[in-house]
Amino acid sequence: MMINQIARNFLYTFSLRAGRGLGWGLQEGLTLAFAIVWFFVELIVMAIVLYIAGLIVVGKRRALFSDAFIIALVGTFLSTLFIIFIPYGLLASILGIIVWLLLIKQFYETGWLGAIAVGILAIIIFLAVLILLALVFGIFAVIFEWLISRII
Repeated sequence: MMINQIARNFLYTFSLRAGRGLGWGLQEGLTLAFAIVWFFVELIVMAIVLYIAGLIVVGKRRALFSDAFIIALVGTFLSTLFIIFIPYGLLASILGIIVWLLLIKQFYETGWLGAIAVGILAIIIFLAVLILLALVFGIFAVIFEWLISRII
């Protein structure tokens, strides 16, 4: 019972903090499902991006997908905890960055500069994919609106 209550409080606090309101504007029952789905989507995307960045910076021998997945899992979890429980956003962000760099340094068996390079490259890859997806979905939205206007 206590673990269930702690989990509910954690996710409720996460939804309040992240959504800046009660549950991202979703119905009450969907907030928990959305938080869980969002966590797993973020986990998978971060694992893929970290794996690609690790391959480029440290090579195939030290960059394994399992390591990237563990880095993404622990980094996402700890960063979320910092954001929830530390009231100062700048301090929480700095601690989150340090944790991410420590995880990359430990699992990819590289130095601080290698960890920073992997981190920067992961950000660049993530932004490139994000811009590409926004462009693709933007084009699809324009085509869809054009088709709907022709039909109606």
